Amino acid sequence: MNITLLGTGGTIASTDTDSGATPNKSGADLVDAVPELEDYASIAVQEILQVPSFELDGEALETIGEEVARADRNQDVDAVIITHGTDTIEETAYYLDVALHPSTPVFLTGAQRRPDETSPDGPANLLTTVRAARAFHNRTASGVFLAFNEEIHAARRVTKTHTSKLETFSSPSAGPVATLDHAGVRLHRSPTSESDHVPATELDAVVPMVKSGIGVAGDRIRTAPERDVDGLVVEGTGLGNVTADIGAAIEQVAADLPIVVTSRCLAGRTASVYGSVGGGDRLNDYGVVFAADLPAHKARIKLQLALSAFDRVEKVNAVFAD
Repeated sequence: MNITLLGTGGTIASTDTDSGATPNKSGADLVDAVPELEDYASIAVQEILQVPSFELDGEALETIGEEVARADRNQDVDAVIITHGTDTIEETAYYLDVALHPSTPVFLTGAQRRPDETSPDGPANLLTTVRAARAFHNRTASGVFLAFNEEIHAARRVTKTHTSKLETFSSPSAGPVATLDHAGVRLHRSPTSESDHVPATELDAVVPMVKSGIGVAGDRIRTAPERDVDGLVVEGTGLGNVTADIGAAIEQVAADLPIVVTSRCLAGRTASVYGSVGGGDRLNDYGVVFAADLPAHKARIKLQLALSAFDRVEKVNAVFAD
């Protein structure tokens, strides 16, 4: 089995320095630290970036996407692994899944503990990823997944739930696609993409996120048309409700730009139930589109891709039909 590993930095590649933890280990260093990997696959390493994931931008995601697309076209590549920082790993995974919809299985992994800390988890996560890649290859899998702490999650579902614990990644309401133990890889559902494909790769659209909470004003929404904003993602409370002032601001600008409403809740779908100025039922009347159970940071990526793919608001909104 042939695997292409793309290194992008993150905690898995970082050690402590005088200026704080910094990515300084190459992908080849990470592979060499786990000699058991050669029992499962032949791994070709390519270094793309060497940054903490919280500093990634749209251009960096597009660069990663170009390399994944190149590997996906190569019939000699059976799987792609990306080593990545955990802060934004789920966004990169979701971007690749939605924009590329690769037929070759793509796995992202990382670490919560650096290589120079006690009991680093990077080597175990990398071994988990390679074992999963081999098992998924035998089942003609496709799409993008996150491999971490002996669990494999679909890019569409997974989110980081704890700042530092090893068991940080979870897929609320869905659970992992597969789990690993000494006996092997156990599949819980089909290892295929769970994301809707959007035919674009560019992330040039300007899409701010606004989060609702008690007393939050709608000024950033009212001024959005003046700031050349292309669209908005509003993270509401509960089923997708916002403060009265945010609701009033949405009413003012919804005719001019697409607005996607999500929920700050970890699980469950949005729904247009409540009346009053900021209630979901009124927001629906204003013309917003609801993102079901997609979190705000992923809805933003999907909206950016949709704005790149389509020039009509109706088609942009249709991308979020669940």
